[in-house]
Amino acid sequence: MPAMRPAEELRYLILAAQREGNRLLGQALKPLGVTTSQAEVIRVLEDRRPLTLNGLGELLVCESGSPSRLVDRLVSAGLVSREAAAHDRRHIELSLTPEGAQLARRIAEIEEDLYQSMDALTRTHDTGQLTDFLRAFVAGLPAGRALVRRTA
Repeated sequence: MPAMRPAEELRYLILAAQREGNRLLGQALKPLGVTTSQAEVIRVLEDRRPLTLNGLGELLVCESGSPSRLVDRLVSAGLVSREAAAHDRRHIELSLTPEGAQLARRIAEIEEDLYQSMDALTRTHDTGQLTDFLRAFVAGLPAGRALVRRTA
């Protein structure tokens, strides 16, 4: 069997890391009853509320396209509210309910635990070049643009 090209191995390493990171996060979130995608929506709304559906969609990395199904599930669960904006009743804004805000704090704690374990691994490796490469790789692509908007 021929060896993988460096670009192919890198692609699969990124995919494997993404899957394992998502699996670990998903396991930690399971007792809260939310998926990793729902957790991202909740955390973005916690940081940037209120947002329109389009505004939310522009900040999500987990979801391509409209996050309407994700939001519908969170509204049904009583975690997100939809309200007409004061300046324009046709303009619908999304925000967390008190229950959603409480859940956002618990999600943030779980994420912090994951990041601390990742921090421990990065202490023995120089990740600057990899981070620079990944930023360049996703630059101009939908998920890359969403990440740039989130960090702005």
